[in-house]
Amino acid sequence: MKDHKYSPESQMMTYGYKPELSEGAVKCPIFQTSTFVFKSAEEGKGFFEIAYGLREKKPTEELGLIYSRINNPNLEILENRLCLWDNAEQCAVFSSGMSAVSTVLLEFLKPGDLLVYSNPLYGGTDHFIHDFLAKIGVHTLPVMPWDTKEEILKAIDNSGHADRLSMIYMETPANPTNELIDIEMYVSIAKKYRTKGQEVIVTVDNTYMGPLWQHPLDLGADIVLYSATKFIGGHSDLIAGALLGSNELIGRIKVLRTFLGSIISPNTAWLMLRSLETLKLRMDKQTANAEKVASFLANHPKVEKVLYLGLLEEGTEQYRIYKNQCSTPGSMVSFDIKGGEKQAFEFLNNLSHIQLAVSLGSTESLAQHPDTMTHAGVDPDQKIKMGLTEKLVRLSIGVENSDDLIWDIANALESVAL
Repeated sequence: MKDHKYSPESQMMTYGYKPELSEGAVKCPIFQTSTFVFKSAEEGKGFFEIAYGLREKKPTEELGLIYSRINNPNLEILENRLCLWDNAEQCAVFSSGMSAVSTVLLEFLKPGDLLVYSNPLYGGTDHFIHDFLAKIGVHTLPVMPWDTKEEILKAIDNSGHADRLSMIYMETPANPTNELIDIEMYVSIAKKYRTKGQEVIVTVDNTYMGPLWQHPLDLGADIVLYSATKFIGGHSDLIAGALLGSNELIGRIKVLRTFLGSIISPNTAWLMLRSLETLKLRMDKQTANAEKVASFLANHPKVEKVLYLGLLEEGTEQYRIYKNQCSTPGSMVSFDIKGGEKQAFEFLNNLSHIQLAVSLGSTESLAQHPDTMTHAGVDPDQKIKMGLTEKLVRLSIGVENSDDLIWDIANALESVAL
């Protein structure tokens, strides 16, 4: 029989699961248990040595089942399957996207280190960087999507902490403006400051693109991050996060996760396994719908500007980055409505099908006002600089009939008084 490499969407049905170990069940059952029995004391000792990072795994050795704060069959199968989309060596799943964000920052940053981060960021991430990291003595340097490599290098050198640069953290496309960050450029910057005694970890929040439409690890990033609540979960019925990368880096992260206790429950892992089976179908449909919605908005007289990757102008730097990094424009559409907060609220309040709620990437379409909702805590001057104004509306496009979505949007826009 000839060998055949199955695509990730096909492997989502069976990869990592052995029915013979679960009474022949076609689908993985929920392993609703807090602890696991060891075959011997020696086996238990070995499992704990690896789990606590006391020694490296031997070539043929696996991390055995210990306790569901550390590992669980549902979790392990989920992490194995998530690796397939990003071609990662290892994955760590968390109880929320923010627990993934905070864990990766805490593992690789210590007092005195320098963090370079892109703007804009998700509001929760922005708050953690400005509020918590500042309290523990981590130096931070914000950069903008339009900053050139030369400008960034100069800013790092002028910071006085170039020798302690430890991480470059970026979110691309940015939430909620869809600004793109050049991953390969920042990888080259990280290499410039890397020394034997100083690692510079490049971390990319890939939530907006899900694991399908952009692959940061292939572009040289060290760690890719997801709010798995979004596209991966995809049904607005769970909260989770994920980090993927090399065995070494994710191994370190898993040790910290063990002691922070930010593991997901077996039930949440099972729900995510369910969601992975339809991930590509959902995301393909969402993109197709978003392209139609963005095109409609771009031609509407009450819309000032549409921020959507599918509408980027050829020949621009943003278009170049998009063609190099992304396979599709995605399903997140933001737009500036003519007027201000009053008009944005009128639009949101008159939607009848699209629901007014934060979050994104689920089967249903959602709309929200970033300035007063998800990004309410961002510095006002910084918001203006980023184009995150009171007239900006963010849409997460779902899997509904696109004609219905456009009708709802058109009807809500008609109610807006200019």
